[in-house]
Amino acid sequence: MATPSEKLAESLEVLKSLQDQKIVAIKSRDLSRTHRERLKKNGFLLEIIKGWYISTRPEETAGESTSWYASFWEFCASYLESRFGTDWCLSAEQSLALHTGNWTVPKQLLVKTRKTTNNVTKLPFETSILEICVEIPDKEDTIIVHGLRLYSLPAALIACAPGSYQQVPTDLRTALAMVNDPSNLLERLLEGGHSTIAGRLAAAFRNIGRIQLADTIVTTMKTAGYNIRETDPFETITPMIFTEWVSSPYITRIQLLWQRMREDVLVEFPPAPGMTSDKNTYLKQIDDLYATDAYHSLSIEGYRVSRVLIERVKSGAWNPENDEGDNEHHNAMAARGYWQAFQSVKQSIEKILDGNDPGSTIRLDHPTWYRELFAPSVTAGILRAGDLAGYRNGPVYIKRSMHVPPNREAVRDLMPAFFDLLEEETEASVRAVLGHFVFVYIHPYIDGNGRIGRFLMNAMMASCGYPWTIIPVETRSTYMTALEAASVQQDIKIFTSYLANLTTLR
Repeated sequence: MATPSEKLAESLEVLKSLQDQKIVAIKSRDLSRTHRERLKKNGFLLEIIKGWYISTRPEETAGESTSWYASFWEFCASYLESRFGTDWCLSAEQSLALHTGNWTVPKQLLVKTRKTTNNVTKLPFETSILEICVEIPDKEDTIIVHGLRLYSLPAALIACAPGSYQQVPTDLRTALAMVNDPSNLLERLLEGGHSTIAGRLAAAFRNIGRIQLADTIVTTMKTAGYNIRETDPFETITPMIFTEWVSSPYITRIQLLWQRMREDVLVEFPPAPGMTSDKNTYLKQIDDLYATDAYHSLSIEGYRVSRVLIERVKSGAWNPENDEGDNEHHNAMAARGYWQAFQSVKQSIEKILDGNDPGSTIRLDHPTWYRELFAPSVTAGILRAGDLAGYRNGPVYIKRSMHVPPNREAVRDLMPAFFDLLEEETEASVRAVLGHFVFVYIHPYIDGNGRIGRFLMNAMMASCGYPWTIIPVETRSTYMTALEAASVQQDIKIFTSYLANLTTLR
């Protein structure tokens, strides 16, 4: 008779077969009742709604949201296709968000379909799908992205509600910047007789600096006999001008976020004291903070480290051949990597204090920080040497976060653009706050983003005399909530105030 472990292994093989087929939304009929119950009992399967499941990991605690947020879009695509076939489409506003690289999990996903009465399907962690019975766009105005049926970009810009320009201005400005030629917009505007929408779009293009596009829309509509009145739908002046077409919506998004958020940082963060003239004293102060910084930064990431372990690793007294088990080995490798990366960061700060440009210095040095952070784990055989090659080659999800970091292709466009922003920024407070936030927003590595983000923040702090600032593990929840607000609600004030309080406490 098979043992419980053998039975579980059999069920896991069936689950793996589904995963190998790229099936995320698992239906009851995909698994026998025995396999379903066994996998649920052991934490490998979570029921989302009756008859629908996703795979999870047993180490996730009860009430853990990470697996759900990571599965959200693929689950919704499969679920909606199963229910409605091809007779559905996400709302124009949600379509624009996805077109512009905003894959944040919404609290409520608005779906248009002709095959239902208005209905709300409740999903885990206070998310839901709202299905409304309305006409959906024609086939030529619909595109499919990762199984999700969206309005095409021109159709979404025409169909979106006027209030979207105030509610999600970054999405709308990014979408407008993606328009290279107005002909697709004009065809739909003329066929539908949308003079009011034409006036709104022309004014919106004018707001972001695309004057030629705005003039073309107005002139063409007037030539066709329409009376056009331009009404700017945005509440504010654009934080940056787009005189040319921008190919990557991800780059446009972080540029807009940076320019919009920097004003809040300047208001909330204390003025920079100015770069220290006593380099040696400043570097000595950083050295003195090492053990405390390592303890808090590693603890935030879930490592179980003590000050004794940190000091042993720092001195080289820890011997991996004489460890006390896998957990001790894992924690010690992380601590040793942190020590090595810390030394590399200190060298970068010394260059900055010697007058090197802060942004350029970190552009060149941050790959070394990353390699040092994980080099001990490679030496110990925990990681492959290839894992240190560079930016991630796959998706990554942030624990308990509704923010979905950009895909691997976007990361390679975003990182040079990010360092351009860092180099061009004149205010040290903005470099420190937004440097940390945007780095972890992009999440360029498969692991270590939080640690490197905090290193980057402190290198920028040093560039204008702020003290090395430690994020206490006791305030981890506040720290993560503040980052979540910046990523999901695009509100940087909470994160800025949090860091400002820590900096002034010193």
